Amino acid sequence: MTQQNGTDVTEFFLLGFGGQHKFRYVLFIVFLVIYVTSMVGNTGIILLIKTDSRLQTPMYFFLQHLAFVDICYASAITPKMLQNFIGEDKSISFMGCVIQLLVYATFATTDCYLLATMALDRYVAICNPLHYPIVMSRTVCIQLVAGSYFMGSINASVHTGFTFSLSFCKSNIINHFCCDVPSILSLSCSSININIMLLLVFVGFNLTFTVMVVIFSYIYILRALVKMSSTAGRKKAFSTCVSHLTAVTIFYGTLSYMYLQPHSNNSEENMKVASTFYGIVIPMLNPLIYSLRNKEVKEALKVMRSKVLDWTQIIKIQHNKASNIDILQRFNVLRLKSVIISN
Repeated sequence: MTQQNGTDVTEFFLLGFGGQHKFRYVLFIVFLVIYVTSMVGNTGIILLIKTDSRLQTPMYFFLQHLAFVDICYASAITPKMLQNFIGEDKSISFMGCVIQLLVYATFATTDCYLLATMALDRYVAICNPLHYPIVMSRTVCIQLVAGSYFMGSINASVHTGFTFSLSFCKSNIINHFCCDVPSILSLSCSSININIMLLLVFVGFNLTFTVMVVIFSYIYILRALVKMSSTAGRKKAFSTCVSHLTAVTIFYGTLSYMYLQPHSNNSEENMKVASTFYGIVIPMLNPLIYSLRNKEVKEALKVMRSKVLDWTQIIKIQHNKASNIDILQRFNVLRLKSVIISN
């Protein structure tokens, strides 16, 4: 499997988790359940926001895109990982690896900016409620979301382009369950100084900028909450932030663990576990966080459930009517036959 130069590399082999062969069927079932739950939950959030008129606000507009992004970057890595759990062939083509990294990096970076945008939205809503409809207009919301996708695309394009322009002559075995930049760089026999510098600059800027937006937004939010004279108003304002604050804490907590943990013999396996949580588990948790801890979403779910029950009842009634009509028609046919036979 060792390659002599960059032009010889046509595929990579994903090593996956250490010792995954012993528990591959258990891992397959666990991650399949997580992935299906993530797809159903995030798709449900998107459909709920699309169909409920009460959720047509900037906060839910951003949440809708967050759900879409979670679907995309979870789908970039999970299906291939599931295939590798039960399949013997753990290879991925060179172009497949390029596409996987490009898609995953694009939507993972977009996720960072969307979370920062949602923090900014909560700041405007709580600190400047009278100007909120003007400041967070439909045009501004679209621009903020477009900017998030743009930053994700730029970050992913730069890293993907520079990573796969290297020569790979050490090996083509990636010690990961997906095509991740650090794991691919370790296979290169070219100088990776520029790649390391780009990682530090781009990842450092993206994380620092988005974290600062979140931190300063919540500092001003806390100041505004402290100044509120009404306890009920304070609780109501803070309740709109709880879901986002929970999602942000889990998201950036996982990233901090990934990038700030000290180097050790188990650091590569720890990175895989953290990447799994970051890329697969968090997309499943977000719909649960925003549905279980959000009063408006819970109310919308109740309305949708009642509508589904109503439609079910209507379908049953229509089915019963159709059955009754069918029985009546059969009875009339039989009666007609009996009359003809008697004559």
